[in-house]
Amino acid sequence: MSKLEYTFGLITTLYEETVRTFILLISLMLLPMMTWANSGEKKADESAGPVIEYLEMKPKFTVNLAEPKKYLMLNVQLLVEGADHLEVIKKHMPVLRHEMILMLSGMKSTDLQSMEQREALRLKTKQMITDLLSKIQNSDGFRDVFFSEFLIN
Repeated sequence: MSKLEYTFGLITTLYEETVRTFILLISLMLLPMMTWANSGEKKADESAGPVIEYLEMKPKFTVNLAEPKKYLMLNVQLLVEGADHLEVIKKHMPVLRHEMILMLSGMKSTDLQSMEQREALRLKTKQMITDLLSKIQNSDGFRDVFFSEFLIN
């Protein structure tokens, strides 16, 4: 091996080591910035507030009305804020369903014909659920109730 080849090989090795060192230094400098950028995304998600979810009261309500041969079929959705409140409401769903059935079965079909009457029933249902949840367990995550299906036959 000639002196020129040896020198060229040495220069090539030094160049490769310099490039590797440079890449390593750049990577080490970028790592904290990438970590900082990711932590900002987490804070943005956390500051967005609690998650709002709809909880369907399954199965649908089918109750006999106060009149003979009349029934009401009702699908109810609860608007709940926060996963912890969602679990509380799921836990007490049997009590909520029981009270809903008692309330609905005493109604007459003539009391549920107009939109105003149905809205009044929705508000009454909302108040009943709010009162029950506050009496059973202090849960302020319940926000609203909606009827996604309403059929009188």
